[in-house]
Amino acid sequence: MSFTLATWNINSVRLREGLVAKLLSDDAPDVLCLQEIKTPIDKFPREVFDALGYRHLVARGQKGYNGVAILSKLPLEDAGDRDYATLGHARHVAARLENGVTIHNFYVPAGGDIPDREQNVKFGQKLDFLTEMRDVFHADRPERAILVGDLNIAPREDDVWDHKKLLKIVSHTPIEVEHLAAAQDAGKWVDVTRQDIPEGKLYSWWSYRAADWDGADKGRRLDHIWATPDISGAAQGSRILRDARGWTQPSDHVPVFATFDL
Repeated sequence: MSFTLATWNINSVRLREGLVAKLLSDDAPDVLCLQEIKTPIDKFPREVFDALGYRHLVARGQKGYNGVAILSKLPLEDAGDRDYATLGHARHVAARLENGVTIHNFYVPAGGDIPDREQNVKFGQKLDFLTEMRDVFHADRPERAILVGDLNIAPREDDVWDHKKLLKIVSHTPIEVEHLAAAQDAGKWVDVTRQDIPEGKLYSWWSYRAADWDGADKGRRLDHIWATPDISGAAQGSRILRDARGWTQPSDHVPVFATFDL
């Protein structure tokens, strides 16, 4: 079985349902994981995606904030969710394909602007969320699993436009990178994107604040696809759809793809 999976922080699925439809029509991933859908599920525009062949949906929604969804051409079984860091947020959902592969879709908290948990509650929540991810993966080592989502951390020096300038900026601080690495190591997760594209600058997010995002190119790789070691060798064809940042009324994130031959 071969399938292509994409992950995308859409920053409101109702506002950008046309962009999602464009991606599904043009690129046709078998599975699309969305973050920050910002809607309760009863208002999720699933009819638009049903018409394009994406008749399977596993999602958790929240009015105006957060929210995660897994759209698929392939049959899916709801595999539950977890309220990481007891925030009461819709930031995780899991689904299982018929081949037994479990897909975890995460939206890790952004963490605010100040990288200090004493001064910034949101930064503490982010670290706690990552710590619980680590503990969950330690307690129950995942197998035949894929983890995707907006993890809101650019871990490598070449995952940001300027490593030194961003060392004190939330999303690239050493403590965040350490917490993410601890969660990744606990599950023995393999960074599929970097497995396929080991060298060079890679970004999946460009700020709305940049007047010329493309020319300035001050990006960060915040969106990730990981896999457990038992299936990571089956991954190939990773790519980031940079062009989507230039679409009309875009998200500040772009889709990240990988194909699995299982």
